[in-house]
Formats: sequence, structure tokens, C-alpha cells
Amino acid sequence: MALFSRRKNSDRPAASEAPAEAGTTDVTAPPVEPVSDPAASVGISLSTFQGVGASPPAEPVPDTRPRARAVPAEAPAPNESLPGVYDNVLLRDALAALPDPPTPTALMNVARQLLQGHLYLRVKGDARALLSEGRGLPLAVTRRGEKQHVLVYSSGTALQASVKADGDTDTSAMAQPVLTVLRHVLDGPYEGIVIDPSSGPARAVLPKPLLQRAVDEAHATLTIKTLLAGPRTDETAPAVAAALAEAPLWIAVRRTEEGGPVGIAESRTADGDRYLEVFSHPLEVLSLGRGDQALPVTADQLGKALAADAGLTGVVVDPGGPWIRVPRAELAAPLTDASS
Repeated sequence: MALFSRRKNSDRPAASEAPAEAGTTDVTAPPVEPVSDPAASVGISLSTFQGVGASPPAEPVPDTRPRARAVPAEAPAPNESLPGVYDNVLLRDALAALPDPPTPTALMNVARQLLQGHLYLRVKGDARALLSEGRGLPLAVTRRGEKQHVLVYSSGTALQASVKADGDTDTSAMAQPVLTVLRHVLDGPYEGIVIDPSSGPARAVLPKPLLQRAVDEAHATLTIKTLLAGPRTDETAPAVAAALAEAPLWIAVRRTEEGGPVGIAESRTADGDRYLEVFSHPLEVLSLGRGDQALPVTADQLGKALAADAGLTGVVVDPGGPWIRVPRAELAAPLTDASS
């Protein structure tokens, strides 16, 4: 039985309301504006910030982009904060890193880490009993005027904090895949979601327009993000390489100077290896806070870019973390198959 089913608004079960946390101010993530910069229409054969496909300049051009903080390649280890309740550790940690008040870039980081794993929902009553009886699930919401936001949770600790805050022990929690939850919210009479509402500064409000764009531009199975969020094995890089041939991809572009050419972002290692930056979602680009634009790219274009510049060692996927470097040798077969 599907947990959520499509139905008319009049058929929806009444949602249980949770009061807004006293003494706090919700900061809502801004909507993601469509790309309007001329860079959106350029081809991938343009030079990158560090010189992909171009000769080194006679005079080095200073890179004025904000420097990215060092981020670990791998996701944190799984954590069971309550018995049987496994945290969405990437989302939990993104929320914990929010400044007070949150900045738009920090909220974009929360939004990108939302696109993997699961979310917890609070249901009034016993969720299993309600499902077995074929009844609707009254989800916990917060209401302000006529606007409702669904309450979602990243961890058992956040669930526990909400129960302690409102004292409603006649509720149950259930985990659901994130896209299942987001599509239910988008199909319903809701204005968005509030994540971890009783966790002080480590909370976020994501509005419906942002959620809509996030879902519309996400891979149907979130394959790349799921692979990067999981434990690393010898099979991870080949699996990511295969996913690059099928999933929607983006690169980061911007003008290197006023009126100058559009460049494509790449990363360099201490040893001088060059990796083209590839992203699984536009939010991955925005969350870096560098002022880059996200430009969609096909696997065929990616393969041609690598073929055109022998100096590229490979690609680095989702450099905001968790990230992975995929060497050129791992990419050859999948990208060739994608272009045939």
C-alpha cells in the first residue's frame, strides 16, 4: 500500500497542528531564480577558470571567488540517535552548521543535503494502525494564518525535542524517502516544510517554490547523491561514472571578468592534477556561494570536453561534499556509451 495517495484536498485527513516554537524567528530560504545570465547558453568548450581547453595566460588572472572550506570526501558514519531511528546525518549536520540568523547560502546547503536519504514525519496516533485500517495519516503541521507547513525531521534527537516542546506523546514517527515526502507536500495544500522545528537555530523553513524546483531538477532516483552519501568501496567510483552517463548533470560557470569570456570551474590538487567540477543538482552549485551559475550539461558534452583537453585528470563530483574524484580512465566507457 502506498503511504501517500493522490486525492482531492477535501479528502485529505485533518493535519495535526504544532505551535510555532516560541521566541524564535523562522528564516525562509529564498526561491531559486531561473538562470538568466548569458552563460546559460554557452557551450562546454569554453575555457575554465583554470584554463580547460585554453593555453595558459601570459599573466595569471587572480581568482576572486570565495575560497571553499575544506570538506570531507565521505559522509559521516551512520548514527542511530534513538533505538531504531537512523539519522539523516548529512541533513542533520547541514542544519547544525546554520548560522544565526541563517544566510541564503547556508539554507541552500540545507536544501541540497535534503536531496538524499529519508525524512521522519510525525503522525497523530499510531501510524501503523491507521495504515492497516486504510485511513489517512494526519501529519503534524504548523499553521500561521491560512498557511500550513509540514513538519519534518532529520533525526531521532530532533523528533524527541519536538515531543518535549509540545508535550504531545500521542504521536508516532515514520521514515519515508525524501522525494516521497516532498511530492506529497507539493501535491497538498501546504506552503512548504519546516525541518527540525524545535531544534533552536538548527532549523529551516523551505518554501514550496524552492521544493518544486528542487524536485523538478532532481534525478528520479537520486543515484549520484545516494552513492556519495553511502560507504565508499572499490565499486563506488565506477558506479558514479556509470550514473554520470544517465543522470542530469550541471557545471559551474561564470564570467572571469566584466565583459570577459565565460569560464567553467575546475579544481586542482596539490600535485597539480586538474578535475572538472560536475554537479548532480543546481543546488550543489548555489550552495558553494561563489556566485557561479549552474549550466546543464549532457554526458556527451562532458565526454567531448574531456577528449578535447588531455590535461584534465578527470572530474570531481559535487565538490561541496560528500564528493568523489573520478579519473578519466573510469569515465571513458560510460561516456562513450552515452554518446552512441
